[in-house]
Amino acid sequence: MAVGIFDSGLGGLTVLNAVQTRLPDVSFVYLGDNAHAPYGVRDADDVYALTKSAVERLWDTGCDLVILACNTASAAALRRMQEAGLPKGKRVLGVFVPLIEALTERNWGDNSPPREVSVKNVALFATPATVASRAFQRELAFRAIGVDVEAQACGGVVDAIEEGDEILAEALVRSHVEALTRKMPKPDAAILGCTHYPLMESTFQAALGGDVKVFSQANLVADSLADYLTRHPDMIGQGDENLFLTTGDPDAVSNKATQFLRRKITFTST
Repeated sequence: MAVGIFDSGLGGLTVLNAVQTRLPDVSFVYLGDNAHAPYGVRDADDVYALTKSAVERLWDTGCDLVILACNTASAAALRRMQEAGLPKGKRVLGVFVPLIEALTERNWGDNSPPREVSVKNVALFATPATVASRAFQRELAFRAIGVDVEAQACGGVVDAIEEGDEILAEALVRSHVEALTRKMPKPDAAILGCTHYPLMESTFQAALGGDVKVFSQANLVADSLADYLTRHPDMIGQGDENLFLTTGDPDAVSNKATQFLRRKITFTST
């Protein structure tokens, strides 16, 4: 039985790796829309259309539950898809929820009024499209008051990571951190709001300093998914093997994915 994991490119593999470690008895179908990556520079309507098409493809493989392991897709498409109505028995979840839960120390289903939380100044590092959507700030405002969020659009970082240019990626991260800290000199916490960014977590932490708590998504999403499937075991769909699908060149994507996870990954075309 399988759960779908979707990302615009390879960043969602950080989430896949964490959920496979956390849930070794669950099979996963990973779909990377590498032909159209990165999503972070696309407009909201384009991201919505591409995300909807990919999710439907995962439903067709038998995945009743699909995780959008892409912050841009979660920000621009998730609420819109849910409000438009999902087919009976199908669910789509995003990666913002576990972050918001961790930051506010309250469960998503807690509908009590917003309240003060321990973190007051939050640095958000994300793609341009995620920053423009203000989705993180909107969801946070439903649950917390008195939190100042300073967002930094990290142009170029995803492209550098996808190309395997670690030196450029590190330089861009340091530049973006410097730009944010000019606006917010002393953040209490930092959100790595893109599933590519865990690969650069040590660089973000070093640039921010040891006093800043860095929230990365992969393990938070894995724990949240484990809890969800405990409460909704019927959402584990059909299929009993792990599959890797891509809209791009399967050989090129397989090589990059193998470098990402440091284990052999073989993609096929979708």
